[in-house]
Amino acid sequence: MTGVSDTVIRVENLGKKYIIGHQQQGRSRYTALRDVLADGAKSVSRRILNPFAQQPLSPTKEEFWALKDVSFEIKQGDRVGIIGRNGAGKSTLLKLLSRITEPTKGRISIKGRVASLLEVGTGFHPELTGRENIYLNGAILGMSKAEIKKKFDEIVDFAEVEKFLDTPVKYYSSGMYVRLAFAVAAHLATEILIVDEVLAVGDSKFQKKCLSTMEKVTQEGKTILFVSHNMTIIEHLCNRGILLDAGRLTINSKSEEAIQVYLKNSYTVSQTVALEARTDRSGSGRIRASGIKILNQEGQEETTLRSGENYFFEVECLNYTHEVFGNVVISLDVFDEKNNRLLLLRSNFTNDVFSFEPGRKRILCELRELPLANGLYRGSIFLSHADQEILDYIEDAISINVDGGDFFGTGSYGLPSHCRILTKANWLEKFDFKNLTI
Repeated sequence: MTGVSDTVIRVENLGKKYIIGHQQQGRSRYTALRDVLADGAKSVSRRILNPFAQQPLSPTKEEFWALKDVSFEIKQGDRVGIIGRNGAGKSTLLKLLSRITEPTKGRISIKGRVASLLEVGTGFHPELTGRENIYLNGAILGMSKAEIKKKFDEIVDFAEVEKFLDTPVKYYSSGMYVRLAFAVAAHLATEILIVDEVLAVGDSKFQKKCLSTMEKVTQEGKTILFVSHNMTIIEHLCNRGILLDAGRLTINSKSEEAIQVYLKNSYTVSQTVALEARTDRSGSGRIRASGIKILNQEGQEETTLRSGENYFFEVECLNYTHEVFGNVVISLDVFDEKNNRLLLLRSNFTNDVFSFEPGRKRILCELRELPLANGLYRGSIFLSHADQEILDYIEDAISINVDGGDFFGTGSYGLPSHCRILTKANWLEKFDFKNLTI
């Protein structure tokens, strides 16, 4: 049985509270000086009349607990996948563990040096070069210059930024920045590695290299905390899973069990909560997806789809502002049960962009010959104002049930357990390339 001394992270009754501001309905975008003075006078009078009473929050503000009563322990060498929906508290937890922000309540005990790779932009000084930032990060971890020098070439080789080593990192692309940040975090003398979804910035080749490195460092006894929406990676890399839901810890177990509960909850949410009422979303919110349906060619809603048939995804959006938005991009992503993206339907791929007046608007996306094999899938919605602003992103916006269908025209359903995407191919025994038409 593992002893207490093997515990490297202990979290007890952890909570993090934020005060969120809301714009009052009917009040202009800008607050006049008279409003500030009036609100201040009211606050002072309340304190004079009742100095010991707890002062109420402004009607334009409310408390939001990003994390509440979270407790767990992590042993040395554990590979922990932290999963949950948007707004579940994953990134907040990692920031607390990385000492980037302080908890509102509870305590965190950490034994060992921690390297964190969170959102792009943290961890490096933008005015310093790549070379200088490597030495700075090593010094912060308590390493001597000689110790850092031993690891230096390995870091540079892994990050593939040798040509830009003496360039300030503020000029790096996001991909270069992440490559160097990961190389520093993984190769310097740390016992605990904390990695957020930021690896998604890199290309697939770099992601594979990062995952291979994380497997290697765990064999050396390092502990990893890893946030990802890709359940295949979590299942492959992690031996434990922590599931957060609305700031609370709901599962702390083997990664397979945590993934099962997470996916079951994801399907439930998309089926039981109206899209317009969903709060687990990100983006500015100036335009939001308020509804989604799948229609057949007669315009009737379908809940069970058939492979090879033609369908329309009807997305209803609501422009909450008084402005007209041009160049709005809509994206529909379809995922399998492990959160692997199978289809990406994006309007600007085909140069289709939309203008939104204030109020509601419906957009149809036609998908011909549905290429999904029998199974249960989930779809997300992403809205952006060109490449300038994320307007709305909501995971698990819709459940997609595919049952039956004659995609190949032969009665075959394919092999859904082996491959979820269907495509037709011609098989030829005798052929002449000069006369062969494709």
